Amino acid sequence: MLRLTFGMDDVLADTHRKLVSIVMDEFDPLHDEEVFYQKPFRELLHPKQVDRLYRMVSQPGFFADLPVKAGAVETVQKLMQYYEVFIATRAMEFPNSFHEKYNWLRRHFSFIPWTNLVFCGNKNILITDYLIDDQPTTLSASRSEGILFSAPHNLKARGFKRVKDWDEIAELFLPQK
Repeated sequence: MLRLTFGMDDVLADTHRKLVSIVMDEFDPLHDEEVFYQKPFRELLHPKQVDRLYRMVSQPGFFADLPVKAGAVETVQKLMQYYEVFIATRAMEFPNSFHEKYNWLRRHFSFIPWTNLVFCGNKNILITDYLIDDQPTTLSASRSEGILFSAPHNLKARGFKRVKDWDEIAELFLPQK
């Protein structure tokens, strides 16, 4: 059985949407909200604001209430009929995130066995057929076939098969009706 491994942030969880919400609520942005879905934060915010935003990611509670990407739950459930599905997340990057990410995954993806949840520092240790992730550097270092899940921070990345949403993942991996 083929193995599919999905990243959590900006693949299953809409981390970017939460960051945009923080920017709109707590910063004094020079741009309308929709612009933050078209370009990376580093191109739209002052460097001090970018630093502040990423410090907020390190704070307890940030990962606890991330929104789920539209279609993720339903599509992953269907994929599990045909593939061995794993979730891999770089929880070690933000030490406060481990329990929050684990609880988030149990709440939204409780049908995935705990044995298929991978909390790591570097995803290139994984042996999987496909790795679907939002980070081009992760895909470049991987031995898996990489598929880039589009996000504002990776729109300029080239050299990867790309999907923009869970409908495209379903089209790529599920049988046609």
